[in-house]
Amino acid sequence: MNLKQRLRVTFAALLLGAPLAQAADLPTLRVGDQNYYNVRASMEASGVLEGAPYTVDWKHFQSAAPVAEGLQAGALDLGFLGDSGFIFLAAKGAPVKLIGISRQNPDTIALLVPKDSPVKTIADLKGKKVAYWPGAWSQQLTLRALEKAGLPSDYVEFVKLMPIDAAAALPRGSIDAFPVWEPYISQQIVFSGARPILTARNLMPGLSSIAANADSIDPKRAQIADFLGRLQKARVWVEAHKEQYADIWAKKANLDQSVSRHWIGQAAMSVGPVDSQAAADYQGTADFLLQTGALPKAFDTSSVIDTSFAGAFH
Repeated sequence: MNLKQRLRVTFAALLLGAPLAQAADLPTLRVGDQNYYNVRASMEASGVLEGAPYTVDWKHFQSAAPVAEGLQAGALDLGFLGDSGFIFLAAKGAPVKLIGISRQNPDTIALLVPKDSPVKTIADLKGKKVAYWPGAWSQQLTLRALEKAGLPSDYVEFVKLMPIDAAAALPRGSIDAFPVWEPYISQQIVFSGARPILTARNLMPGLSSIAANADSIDPKRAQIADFLGRLQKARVWVEAHKEQYADIWAKKANLDQSVSRHWIGQAAMSVGPVDSQAAADYQGTADFLLQTGALPKAFDTSSVIDTSFAGAFH
């Protein structure tokens, strides 16, 4: 290879390496995502992250528990989990702040029974096996439904199961009811004919938490604020392109197209700041969890609400 050829190869290598070097110099946001929120999929499909002055290190989880663990350990800067999951985490003294919320159709949280089950209402579940996961919506939904019906919390037999295990147990008849969220709801309805006997509508706020590790807020404030603004744009894009997005999401999450279309068609997710209504709802949920014995002591949720990112949602 002569000198001119060597120079060409060196120059080409420098050009190819430049983006890598620039990417390496960018700050990184570590974000914990779950299927229910599909944050990564919505932001990538909508293209809103193009040109972001940081990289995103996505961590994908099947439930809230590992998201909570990652936030507590400082392995995540941001994490998406339900309101009760966040409250349990914060009440333990974890270094977390609520910096935004996600709202969605309350029917995307439901209590399912098998297709041929005689159960029509929560009262029909006396002594029956109901799956739950501590601190998750599944626990809160069932407890609120029991309370509204004037029934004690031990009216049903709670069976501790991760959602993925409960999803397999319901069609087999190992449990009698499965309180859960999407995409499990659509999977159960589409594939096994399961039916909801109640949803979160008029029972619980069903808010979702955009949580930050408290130690990440100041050093990564600009990146977090920018990320939240882009996420809001992604949610708007999804609502305007539901079928297109559902088909993209089906491929990304290895879901059946009919499942993703059933789900995304009614998801209606939006993100925004922790407004006064959301703050009141979080305190109400904490008080309810205390009342039912799920939370060991009273917790003031205002102590972990950070409204300084309100301007990021526009």
